[in-house]
Amino acid sequence: MERRMVGYVRVGAREPREDRPDPESQRRAIERACRERGWPLVGVEEDVRSGRTLRRDGLRRAIATCRSGAAGGIVVARLDRLTYSLADLAELVREAVRGGYGIVSLDPPVDLESEAGRAVAEVLAAAADWVPRGLSGRARLLARRTRADGGPEAPRRPGRPTSTPPELARRIRAMRASGLTLQAICDTLNGEGVPTPRGGALWRPTSLRAILRAGASGSAAD
Repeated sequence: MERRMVGYVRVGAREPREDRPDPESQRRAIERACRERGWPLVGVEEDVRSGRTLRRDGLRRAIATCRSGAAGGIVVARLDRLTYSLADLAELVREAVRGGYGIVSLDPPVDLESEAGRAVAEVLAAAADWVPRGLSGRARLLARRTRADGGPEAPRRPGRPTSTPPELARRIRAMRASGLTLQAICDTLNGEGVPTPRGGALWRPTSLRAILRAGASGSAAD
């Protein structure tokens, strides 16, 4: 079966020049690897943004291309072009596993579709749900709430809003009432670039369930 790929390149404006591969060299490496492996390259997305956040338009477009079925995976010249954060990498891998697409890094060589890569993917996907055992009971509760509402950007700094804006919550409930699945709602919000209540980059069904439960409780109270 033909494996169509979308490339992703990134440079950070504040990266030291000696550590920053220029976009063209990344593109050439991706194009060469896809050509050698017989993978059609449907496009290459690019960001000029820090790897410490997942709120990047090019990355979102690459993910959306895979979710639509136009590509079967994302390929990067270096793994740190995806993210600098192990937690965010776990989040990206979990999204890939759930979405049925792959992630390929040329340096270090990682392919989630290979036997070894699938083993790594299972571990990282599971790790995305972990809460540190050393946290206090209150901290664990806050961490779980953060994961439910905040996505890969959580936890946030003190002072950030910790609840869903009423108008967004109403919109989500209306979309659900119209018959949309939770994943369809997530895809709509992600496609529009709507941040999660705590500034996260990716909506997930667990985020919506918390909002919908809160709405149902409020309705019952009324």
